[in-house]
Amino acid sequence: MREEISSGGVVIFGNAILLLRKYNGDWVLPKGKVEEDEDTSAAAVREVFEEGGVKAEVVKYLGKIHYSFKNSWQNQEVVNKTVHWYLMRARSMDCNPQKEEGFIEARFVHMNRAAEMAKYDDERDIIAKAIQEMNANQG
Repeated sequence: MREEISSGGVVIFGNAILLLRKYNGDWVLPKGKVEEDEDTSAAAVREVFEEGGVKAEVVKYLGKIHYSFKNSWQNQEVVNKTVHWYLMRARSMDCNPQKEEGFIEARFVHMNRAAEMAKYDDERDIIAKAIQEMNANQG
């Protein structure tokens, strides 16, 4: 069994959230592996820029999620994954999907639609948490 640590961002611009569309049609949040000697917030900023072409800054830590999956590339090895999520703010709506990573589209989607569009339950949950944080901070 292998442990993997990733980091990602719920990137906000105005009332929209950045989603990336994979070649298979799934809409996901930007995230990726934390590199050696890199902290999770720096990894989130780097991954958002690498995968979505978006310059963003960390606003707040949203929490972490855990899941396991079988790595079909390596003899069905089970990977235990932890993803650290950050609420982030973009400086503009400019985005550019990273085709090499299998993303065919990057776009900012109205926050009310973002949770519906996201493929995975845990990402929908983290989007909902990010929206709660945003609403709390606007009050």
